[in-house]
Amino acid sequence: MTAYPEATDDGTDRIQAAWRRELPGVPVGSIGVITRMWRLGQLLADDRRRTLERLGVDNPTLDLLSTLRRSGPPYRLTPGQIAARSFVTAGAVSQRIARAEAAGLVRRERSAADGRSAVVALTDEGRELNERVVADLLRHEETLLDGLDDAQRATLAGLLKTLLADLTQRFGAEDRPSAIS
Repeated sequence: MTAYPEATDDGTDRIQAAWRRELPGVPVGSIGVITRMWRLGQLLADDRRRTLERLGVDNPTLDLLSTLRRSGPPYRLTPGQIAARSFVTAGAVSQRIARAEAAGLVRRERSAADGRSAVVALTDEGRELNERVVADLLRHEETLLDGLDDAQRATLAGLLKTLLADLTQRFGAEDRPSAIS
């Protein structure tokens, strides 16, 4: 059994206590959750940016390639399908496609269904890059959870899933964040 580090003082409890003292009667319980989640989000975003830089790809390109790869063979989607599946605007998708096409990672094709609409297809180079990067990224991110045992991971994943579903419903579908890998 792996020994996990004890939770250290991250300053959040002191912030919460100070606001409780300074604004009595104002609910401050969310600070213990939201502040830590925000700080974790910043740490994870910075780590992912550095990791992807080391792996030779940026976040938007990985998102595009991953969206196409997860669609299954023949790894083709319309720009509208890409936008819906990656939760970004059509304009952002268009820019991502143009950059990835210039790099030889995707190609635009005419739809076989009607010959008028376009589909975006993952090239062999794009598929190979995506598979290498996702494998390396997920192996790395697995190590970020070494401080939690399997039961803790399952509990945390379940709680985050519940919170995300609730906030997504309350904020609306258009405010959903992008899913990268």
